[in-house]
Amino acid sequence: MPLYEYHCERCELPFELLVRSRDEQAACPTCGTTRVSKLLSVPVAHTAGASSLPVCEAPRPSGGCGLPQCGTGRCMGM
Repeated sequence: MPLYEYHCERCELPFELLVRSRDEQAACPTCGTTRVSKLLSVPVAHTAGASSLPVCEAPRPSGGCGLPQCGTGRCMGM
């Protein structure tokens, strides 16, 4: 059963929901509305040789965090 991320259009809060079927209607757990938007999630996969995943630090004044995974430093929008 996939875990999806949503954003409530009424109370403006993000939430996660375990979806049991494609026909299930997502509803905000805070206010109960079904006016929600599905968010794009970044999949996470652990590799055999890594004990942790790379995480971007706070952006530097010059832009970006400086990690090679962030390319040109455009990770500020994450």
